[in-house]
Amino acid sequence: MNKPELNIFVEDAAENEGLKKPDMAVLTQKLKEMTDFFLSRSNLVEKSCLNGYEYKTLTFDVVLCTDEKIREINREYRNIDRPTDVISFAIFADSAPEERFIFDDEINLGEIIVSLEKTAAQAVENGKTFDSELYFLLAHGILHLMGYDHLTEETLCEMWDIQKKMTGEFNV
Repeated sequence: MNKPELNIFVEDAAENEGLKKPDMAVLTQKLKEMTDFFLSRSNLVEKSCLNGYEYKTLTFDVVLCTDEKIREINREYRNIDRPTDVISFAIFADSAPEERFIFDDEINLGEIIVSLEKTAAQAVENGKTFDSELYFLLAHGILHLMGYDHLTEETLCEMWDIQKKMTGEFNV
């Protein structure tokens, strides 16, 4: 299959002016690089929701927000009343195969929501830069959009290993 076009839309919904924020152009480029990394590994694609589908374009959204906003989303959709670092809504992957649709050769993978406050706090806790923590979380979200999950310690470690490779390719 030829390399698909990637349509990645990033929205900064974090209205708190005191938050550290990424350069949006760089962020979009890094998202494309991480997604390209994933798509270039047939062993990863074969285990994903994309396996067996023909498409020319992949689309997904990223929303950057505050702890308050991600807490609302976490409470509403997961019944967990606390902020978290990243939430993914995997539209394509979470649909039953017979309900998945491809419109005009395009697959809408879904949406990744990241709390910039959690990202900054975890960067400090993990001894990482803000950007490296952010890209690690976004790689995690991309994997969820591709149908990967971490229901066991083994699958969580597998996802972390892939995330490290996805972000290590361009040294964040």
